[in-house]
Amino acid sequence: MNPVSARLRWRCRRGLLELDLLLDAFLNHGYACLDDNDVAAFEALLELPDPQLLRYLLGLEAPDDQGWVRVIAHIRRAALAST
Repeated sequence: MNPVSARLRWRCRRGLLELDLLLDAFLNHGYACLDDNDVAAFEALLELPDPQLLRYLLGLEAPDDQGWVRVIAHIRRAALAST
């Protein structure tokens, strides 16, 4: 189980409200279930510029990295679970 640190929460605060909502839902409903590889993939996703990350999360583009694909699926499920 992976606890959500204050530092990670801060890193998930983005310039786009849509990203803030998606990432907050994920931190609250999905992050704790990630394994170490998925945590690393999630942290790498956070390095992306906001527009690119949003395109991936909305399914407008698909990344080549399979770890990112897996984490994006977790983020989408968490967003649905939080509604």
